[in-house]
Amino acid sequence: MDKKTIELTSILTCPHCGYKKEEIMPTDACQYFYECENCHQRLKPQAGDCCVYCSYGTAKCPPVQNNNCCY
Repeated sequence: MDKKTIELTSILTCPHCGYKKEEIMPTDACQYFYECENCHQRLKPQAGDCCVYCSYGTAKCPPVQNNNCCY
């Protein structure tokens, strides 16, 4: 059986200022809030997403990548 490789890094892009930062995602939970270190806006997921990585990242969070529902 092939085990899917889970991407653990994602580049978050702030929707307010466009700042990008690579972050390591938690593997055991979703991250609901994230503060942009450039403009200090507090990001939260868009409607229908479980975390900031699913809304603003280049990779979905590990639980979603693993076909698990986070919310």
